[in-house]
Amino acid sequence: MHYNIKNILSSGNCWNSDTSTPIYQNLYNALKKVITEKMIPADIKLPPSRILSKDLKISRSSVIKAYELLSLENYIVSRQGSGYYIVPDKRQTNASPKKIQSNIYGFPAISKRAKSFQKNQYLSTDNFSKKNIAFRPGLPPLDIFPIKKWKNITNNYWAHSKPTYLSYAPPEGLDILRIRIANYLKIYRNIDCNYQQIIITSGSLHSLYLIGNALINKGDGIVMENPTFPRAYNLFKSLKARVVACDIDRYGMDISRIKNPHIKLLYTTPSNQYPLGVKMSFERRLEILEWTARNNALVVEDDYDHEFSNWKNPVPSLFSLDKHSRVIYQGTFNKLLHPSLRLGYMIVPEYLKEPVKAVYEQSTRFIPSSTQEILSRFIEKDYLNKHLREVVKIAQERKQLFLDSTKESLAIETTDTGLHLIAKIKHSIKDTDAFKILLSKNVVAYPLSNYYIGKEKKEGLVMGYSSVNSKVIKEKTGLINDLL
Repeated sequence: MHYNIKNILSSGNCWNSDTSTPIYQNLYNALKKVITEKMIPADIKLPPSRILSKDLKISRSSVIKAYELLSLENYIVSRQGSGYYIVPDKRQTNASPKKIQSNIYGFPAISKRAKSFQKNQYLSTDNFSKKNIAFRPGLPPLDIFPIKKWKNITNNYWAHSKPTYLSYAPPEGLDILRIRIANYLKIYRNIDCNYQQIIITSGSLHSLYLIGNALINKGDGIVMENPTFPRAYNLFKSLKARVVACDIDRYGMDISRIKNPHIKLLYTTPSNQYPLGVKMSFERRLEILEWTARNNALVVEDDYDHEFSNWKNPVPSLFSLDKHSRVIYQGTFNKLLHPSLRLGYMIVPEYLKEPVKAVYEQSTRFIPSSTQEILSRFIEKDYLNKHLREVVKIAQERKQLFLDSTKESLAIETTDTGLHLIAKIKHSIKDTDAFKILLSKNVVAYPLSNYYIGKEKKEGLVMGYSSVNSKVIKEKTGLINDLL
């Protein structure tokens, strides 16, 4: 790719062919200026002499002479068979910016909502480097994803695509994928729903954003498990909700502790409480459904990794037990397949469909049709079912290896937590300090204390175990044992 140099030269007022200076010299000076003053990014390819001469309406020989001068002075470099590129270290490091913020004229005030989102912005606990995939919680075995099968479906899709495939799509998603998800949920979760209740999103957080904007006004009450998913907590706080924490015991969320009747929404992860891994009892599920109906509230059931935490002994979802249309059920393929897919879904009560679609249509618009269609075919060909079975098998093997390899430094509290574990550090190191120590060696272990609402916190490490192969597990757990 090369930049439109003509526009850059013109906007920088550094090109004028109507001078007494030779054309090639004029062009040389102009290009030198835009390079040294950082008007062009470093390592960018310059246009071929043929194209630039045509754009500037000058002879090609003038362009070639200007390029040769710049090359001799090492402002640009020729790469064989490719062309001329800007040399990065020739750009001024102290060049004044073209535009400076004026102290005379003000700027529009940032909105209260944006300030709220900034205030409650989740402080990412790592830099999402490809070097520190281990042991990030919530990641499936990325190395066994059937890339070739996905590629073949993708190639086939584009090979037979039509111009209409490139147009807009409905915000709720393509019918073909929504039908397949409805069938998938019937098989794996015993959930009966009309596919028209399903809305395709980019993932769990996107679903919560749509729900929050469709339901929450400033000061509305939301009950959240304590500890809870930090990004969900920060989102609701940004929407100015009044978050009420509900502690977790061995049966899950105890809604009887919440005496405030002015609650609009409950957020829960009943199949595998995140992060503690508690499975909500059948009785508690019924209590929550009865409580929400009595208090005119709704409940968000985040079933983010049911397939991994309840494979052998599936438990009924809140949605399947609901008789009063109180449950918004949400799931994601980002944790079943891989996070870069960016595709999830939710089932919403009938009365909430249009408000959610309105928020969706005026913000994100829709998930790319190609991604939806390819996933639909992936499910249709039974690749998803086969992949899930392989994931469950590999994840169990890697979990055992992780447990065996960390006995020296970690005490694992529970092993039935989906794709992550809760570990206690055997030596007296704070979990936040342990996180920093490990991250310096490209090992991720989230501090459990960061998941708690309020001042009372428990310490530990939230760690994934399945995203990397056995060789990397042994290498990284060795570092953990040495550092902790």
